[in-house]
Amino acid sequence: SVLENKYNSAKRANEFGIEVDSNPTSVQARVLPAPKLRYHGCASLYPENGAWNMRGKKVVNGAKVGIWACVNFCNELTEDQVRIFCGKLSEMSSTTGVNFNGAKLKIFHARSDQVEAKLREVRQQAGNMKIDLVLAILPNKNGSLYGDIKRICETDIGLMSQCCLLKNVEKSSPQFLANVALKINAKCGGRNSVFADIPVSLPVVWKQPTIIFGADVTHPSALDDTAPSIASVVASQDWPEVTKYHGDVHAQGHRVELIEALEGIVKKLLLSFEKQSKQRPKQLIFYRDGVSEGQFRKVLEDEIPLIEKAWKALYNEKPSITFIVVQKRHHTRLFPSDGKYQDNSGNVMPGTVVDRQICHPAEFDFFLCSHAGIKGTSRPAHYHVLRDDNNFSADDLQSLTNNLCYTYASCTRSVSTAPPAYYAHKLAFRARFYLGQVPDMASEISAGSAPPPLMLPEIKDELKSHMFYC
Repeated sequence: SVLENKYNSAKRANEFGIEVDSNPTSVQARVLPAPKLRYHGCASLYPENGAWNMRGKKVVNGAKVGIWACVNFCNELTEDQVRIFCGKLSEMSSTTGVNFNGAKLKIFHARSDQVEAKLREVRQQAGNMKIDLVLAILPNKNGSLYGDIKRICETDIGLMSQCCLLKNVEKSSPQFLANVALKINAKCGGRNSVFADIPVSLPVVWKQPTIIFGADVTHPSALDDTAPSIASVVASQDWPEVTKYHGDVHAQGHRVELIEALEGIVKKLLLSFEKQSKQRPKQLIFYRDGVSEGQFRKVLEDEIPLIEKAWKALYNEKPSITFIVVQKRHHTRLFPSDGKYQDNSGNVMPGTVVDRQICHPAEFDFFLCSHAGIKGTSRPAHYHVLRDDNNFSADDLQSLTNNLCYTYASCTRSVSTAPPAYYAHKLAFRARFYLGQVPDMASEISAGSAPPPLMLPEIKDELKSHMFYC
């Protein structure tokens, strides 16, 4: 297609003496090894080609599910079918290492227009007992039902929920059941896998207590000129495993890119880390998603000082910050020049890193393709280090970032961006559903007056310290 575009015969290009090479640039790359992962007991494995199988292995720490409820929103399923599915799921969860021993199940049937009433009924029937999980079975086409369930459970009643689509329930394939079991374990406070060799897999981080943050800001659609932007920040809570993340989310001005409430959020998450890890952090790593190159200076001048302020308020000292911007929206693609360096989909191997020729001549940045391609051309993530007080070598930071991509809780694959940034993105996306309960602003705003600031409903305390968004 480069030849078809005939760049070199374009009049303007000739006027300026510009020639476009029809061959892609050849760059040197390295392939980083996958980290060794540990499961329950001493079972460990090396992922191959960015993926691995948990067959015959149990999660490192299994969550306990004592009382759970299933709410069926599908008329096609009978109560017996629902009970059989729940039996299969609890069996697979036990095989995976989630503690379902003696778990009590209640089944409810509901129409999609009575979500709130039914979820409240579930809560009331439990009385003083805590419900560990609500499983919701949704029709394949469910409109706003999914968002309503999440909003009501997470901001109104305080229930952990897991949704399944009818087509997956009907199939009930072992792969599907195992994936749902992994998500249930992560949501209910378990830990799926950890690094088998922490000093090798977490360079610099393993030496002293480190908190790893991820942050993202999602904006409303292009046609919406009143809805707020949503900023979300997550932070690791367990050192040295670095697998559990707590999050916080705030609505802010329409299309405001900088995180306005960052100081308060960072303070909250630092205290939460102390409580969970029983020690205070000594180093801070921050993966920031959703910032374009034109905003780097603004982030350096506005966001990083807020992080420093929060740290200083708690510990009365200057923090050691490594601040990395993660970008996925760019047009750089990597293609293997030799068949032996490609994966099954014809893409570059997971772990491929490029840090010269196509990178900044003076600054610390690199392209990393940490995931295995499934279909189409893989898009590498671009990591740009804006500040590094922890003195990472290029090798160490690339290796740390690549290894973290193998700790994503919801699947047994490496993911395309560092999980802290990925979780922040998921949490911000989830919070969009919470705005669903805000009445239609257009009808309330008189002509010419500014819309009132939108408030996000608070996430219930019962869920704040869990990975409900994964």
